[in-house]
Amino acid sequence: MLMKALRVGLGQIIVAGDLITRGPKLKRDPAAQAQVNEAAKGLQLYQFHACPFCVKTRRTLHKLNVPVALQDAKNNPQARDTLLAEGGKIKVPCLRIEENGATTWMYESKVIIEYLNKRFA
Repeated sequence: MLMKALRVGLGQIIVAGDLITRGPKLKRDPAAQAQVNEAAKGLQLYQFHACPFCVKTRRTLHKLNVPVALQDAKNNPQARDTLLAEGGKIKVPCLRIEENGATTWMYESKVIIEYLNKRFA
């Protein structure tokens, strides 16, 4: 019980710290941002709200101004089941990439951030 309370408390501190220290979004001309928005329609981030690696990944999405649908794999049973059934494991963060009729499940914050920077920076 104490460990759970400690974990929840630390998670909320991490989330609050992220919100306080979050930098500005990348500015693009409207046409370029529209292209990014269209490309982002094929992306979904499966995450836990207070997971430090998920926070790190969401910070990158914010910084790059990429609007990705967030799926709460902790509190949403349907998202959790989809992550397990289609992605193969319940591990977050996980970026679901749908493009050219194929679906790719990308795990590990470092790999996801690298992909986002290459594709959207």
